[in-house]
Amino acid sequence: MAILATDARRYLLTSIVTSMKSSFSTSPEVAAALSAGTPIVALESTIISHGLPRPSNLQVAREVEEIVRAHGATPATIAILDGQVCIGLTDKQLVEIANRDDIAKASSRDLAIIAATGKSAATTVAATAHLALLAGIHIFATGGLGGVHRGANESFDESADLTALSNLDITVVCAGVKSILDVAATLERLETLAIGVLGYKTSNFPGFYLTDSGYTIEHQVNSASEIASIIKARKSLQTDRHALIVANPIMKEMERNRHDAILKSGLAGAAQLGITGKAVTPYLLEHFHTASEGESLKVNIEIIKANSALAADIAVAVVAL
Repeated sequence: MAILATDARRYLLTSIVTSMKSSFSTSPEVAAALSAGTPIVALESTIISHGLPRPSNLQVAREVEEIVRAHGATPATIAILDGQVCIGLTDKQLVEIANRDDIAKASSRDLAIIAATGKSAATTVAATAHLALLAGIHIFATGGLGGVHRGANESFDESADLTALSNLDITVVCAGVKSILDVAATLERLETLAIGVLGYKTSNFPGFYLTDSGYTIEHQVNSASEIASIIKARKSLQTDRHALIVANPIMKEMERNRHDAILKSGLAGAAQLGITGKAVTPYLLEHFHTASEGESLKVNIEIIKANSALAADIAVAVVAL
């Protein structure tokens, strides 16, 4: 019965993908990989358009894609350009995402609106994961996961990443959640939403700029092949209706006292300026960049590179298995 249920879901996904073909295009490289059944890693585009400054954003985007290729997988950077959902970007399209001034930031709820109105947008974790799965891609590398914001008990401010991943069969490699969030509350929500969490070579849950957020992870894994085996078991036990998080800590974190001081001043600044909601994260990230004199930006770049390499290794291991 389990096999029949799995086959039925695969058939349904295939039907969805077929019906969606007119709504998205795949780059020649990604199309070839999908056809051949070779490893693919989805990559978000928000970090290119909104997370990194020009011109380093384009350089990093190209480097990340090359890292994925060097580890044996095909990169599929996802974005919307002029109403067309793109699964995998050509180099020309990477240049557009990096340099155009009309690139919005789209979460899952925005996708249909952006596409139908012919606009352009970079995709967040939630949107990228959603589109990747529609295209048949199940491994995704990003920087840091969104989560529950500080003071969410009053503001109800929680990233759409969490609810989206609670309904998607995708493995997300990240450096935990950004340390500017309420890490404890985020971990509680991940448990409630049945989103699995693995620590890669660590039992400490990373906090993006920090290797240890102060909270532990119940399950530690030490190789890509071990993660691939867990992905296979998830399918056979039908727990793959929810995402799997692989928390990969940065090798060299920010100095902790400096990090804490910058975070404290950033939170105070946001409160003083009345910055709330989704505007808080970009404000704090920019504050970190300025106050750390660029150190946080360097850490951010190293995070996405390391996560892309691990995601490619996992994708290769899954195909091999």
